[in-house]
Amino acid sequence: MHIGELADKTGLSLRTIRHYDDVGLLPATSRTEGGFRLYSDADVESLLLIKQMKPLGFSLEEMAEILALIASGAGREGVGADASPNSARLGDFLEQAVQQRAKMARNLAQADDFIDMLGVRARGTAA
Repeated sequence: MHIGELADKTGLSLRTIRHYDDVGLLPATSRTEGGFRLYSDADVESLLLIKQMKPLGFSLEEMAEILALIASGAGREGVGADASPNSARLGDFLEQAVQQRAKMARNLAQADDFIDMLGVRARGTAA
């Protein structure tokens, strides 16, 4: 599929997708003879994963590593003594994501408290 269809399917801008291609995070699967980027259904899935990682603060390098680990099947070996170093690395990323989400939840709660306070004050001055 062309980049426009990929953008429609993922909700990301053409500029963002081009940037991910330029930095090597999500290179186009192929190109037409005219040089237009072509993407596969697997690219859609990868881009949706990237979209999920972005708010959690992962760097482009970390995102690339996570995509590579997932593509390699890391985490399917099991746990404990059977787990591979790749599974352990995915576990590290999981812990990082959990911690970042908790931080986001605290920030959201603070924002809610602030909005509530402003609402009370705004209603108090309007009366």
